[in-house]
Amino acid sequence: MIKVIASDLDGTLLNDGHALDQRTVEAIRSAQERGIRFIVVTGRNFTQTMEQLEGFDITCDFVLASGAEVRDERRRLVSRVTMDMGVCEEICGELEKWPVSVVFSTDTYDYRIGTPQEVERSLILQAQNFHVDMSEEEIRADPLFLRMSQNTRASASFEELKNANPVVYKIFLFSCDVVMLKRLSAVLSKDRRIAVAASFETNLEITDVRAQKGPVLKAYIESLGYGMDEVMVFGDSTNDASMLSMDFGATVAMENAMPEVKEMAKYVTKSNQEAGVAYAIERLLEDCTFSSSG
Repeated sequence: MIKVIASDLDGTLLNDGHALDQRTVEAIRSAQERGIRFIVVTGRNFTQTMEQLEGFDITCDFVLASGAEVRDERRRLVSRVTMDMGVCEEICGELEKWPVSVVFSTDTYDYRIGTPQEVERSLILQAQNFHVDMSEEEIRADPLFLRMSQNTRASASFEELKNANPVVYKIFLFSCDVVMLKRLSAVLSKDRRIAVAASFETNLEITDVRAQKGPVLKAYIESLGYGMDEVMVFGDSTNDASMLSMDFGATVAMENAMPEVKEMAKYVTKSNQEAGVAYAIERLLEDCTFSSSG
């Protein structure tokens, strides 16, 4: 019997406009009314996640920054796994050899190395990665871009960043060169101290090897008294692979998920544009059995 539902945000719970559909909100509330616990499992930090959920009055637990932080229903910090600054420095040295934009994600702000002008250009390029049909002028006026800008701090060098002593949860990379990113992922993945995954084909996310969604979710739900067979998880990308590849009760990939992610999930639901999480929850509450085709 499913007693916990855990869902990724971007590309899963949120639609392509990075918004939460009312149908999804209602499905979550219906599940909670039946006594099912809901957990958001995301690559975003706490501030970014709360901005996204603002106005929906959803009470839930959180696995944040791809597993680097866990918060309970009262939003209290339960645990966190940060990246060692020495490891960050080594990775930064390697990344200087590659044409990628680099973001150091912390528990508060995102840090980028460069002049204010270079950082602004990096922000625009990142926005263009996800909004290819938008002009630079449109991007500058986009609320998402404005929030990204407000949450970003510039450092002239890695040494300056290190002296600021931020709590680094992960390193976020992005580029339009998908082939190059795959090569870079293969190089970085040789380091057993870190985990390398992606939310989209145009980015990479590096965390401490202990900060992965699946193992962190497992440890948290077991600390609450639940078993793995009582958990349903949703995801769409390789940073969800550590959840979907584990033996949770129901592992559900979105129709829009990466092909390799679909293959490892037990079930496939409708796409995030069709409120696929809500569709699956509704079927769960009706006590229906999922089919592999959704």
